[in-house]
Amino acid sequence: MDRKLRVVMAKLGLDIHWRGVYLVSQFLKDAGMEVIYIGNKFPEQIVEAAIEEDADVVGLSTLVGNHLTLGPRVVDLLKEKGLANVTVFMGGVIPPNHIPALKDKGIREVYGPGTPMAVIIKEVGAVT
Repeated sequence: MDRKLRVVMAKLGLDIHWRGVYLVSQFLKDAGMEVIYIGNKFPEQIVEAAIEEDADVVGLSTLVGNHLTLGPRVVDLLKEKGLANVTVFMGGVIPPNHIPALKDKGIREVYGPGTPMAVIIKEVGAVT
């Protein structure tokens, strides 16, 4: 890739918890990625931002239980717009038994509390 990896980071829906997504955004930026944090958005707005920003990656954060509906909706909308190559990661407080369903619906990886930042940076940074 001839340019920095472009990552759009968003909170899913009306979730007001911001600390985790803010910290991950900052660490990704410090690791050399171009990070665009768009705050609280719904899937349609997230995908529009991914298009406008020419994103390689979309990072989603949630703590309110909307992950099984809104997360896969982002993946579906990206595919509908011809952006199946955009990788989607998710983080937050997500029951471990929900993770296989999220991965089956196209979420590349799910990061819970306590995931080492080095792991997130390495896996997101490996997207080409």
